Amino acid sequence: MTKLSVNINKIATLRNSRGGNVPNLLKVAADIEDFGGEGITIHPRPDERHIRYQDARDLKNTVRTEFNIEGNPIQSFMDLVLETKPTQVTLVPDSVDAITSNAGWDTIMHQSFLQEVIKEFQNNGIRTSIFIDTDRKLIEAAAKTGTDRIELYTEYFASEFDKGNKDVVKPYAEAAILAHKLGLGINAGHDLSLENIKFFKENIPNLAEVSIGHALITESLYLGLENVVNMYLHRLK
Repeated sequence: MTKLSVNINKIATLRNSRGGNVPNLLKVAADIEDFGGEGITIHPRPDERHIRYQDARDLKNTVRTEFNIEGNPIQSFMDLVLETKPTQVTLVPDSVDAITSNAGWDTIMHQSFLQEVIKEFQNNGIRTSIFIDTDRKLIEAAAKTGTDRIELYTEYFASEFDKGNKDVVKPYAEAAILAHKLGLGINAGHDLSLENIKFFKENIPNLAEVSIGHALITESLYLGLENVVNMYLHRLK
C-alpha cells in the first residue's frame, strides 16, 4: 500500500504572508493526520520563506505519523535534522534561491558526499531517501550510497501526462523495477495531483510513498482539505 505524506509548505507560506499564526501550522498538520494522512512532509529552505526551522522543531513534538524533512544537506539543514530526528530525511539538491525543487541528484558525481551524509543520518536512526531522476546509471549509483530509498522526481511525468502522453510513465516504472531489484524503497513526488495520481500509482510497482503539497493544498481551496486527503487515499488504494 502506498502511503500519502502531505507537504505543508504552502500552509506556512500562507501564514507567513500575513504574519502571526493563522493558519496554525501545527493544527493543520494534526488535522491532516486526523483526516487520514499517513505522513507530514516539510521542506525548509535557508531563507525560511515558508517552513521555518522552528516549525520543524515544533512539528517533531506533534506529528503522530511519519515525519519527513526534505532539503539540501548544507550544515544548517543537517544540524536541524539531527536535532529533530524525523522518520525520514529526503535529500534534494536545491540551490539556495530555488523556488521549488527542479532537479534530482547526480549520484555519480556526488556519490562520496552522499555516502557520508547518509551514513551520518542512518547512524542516528533516520531513514534516508535521495531525490532522483529516472536515469538507470544514477539509480545504480544511488544504491552505492547506502540510501534506504529514492524519491522519483515526477515533474516531467506530470507535465507530459497533462498533454495526454501516458507513455511517459514507462521510464518511471522501469526505474522503480530497477530500484527494487537493487534493494531500494521507492517514493515519488513533485506535481502529482488528483488528476494523475491514480494512473501513476497503478503503473509504478512497489511504490512506498508519495509526497504531495502544492496540488493537494490548491485542490483543497475548492474541495476542502479533509475531502481532498481522502480523495488521494482512495486513489492510492
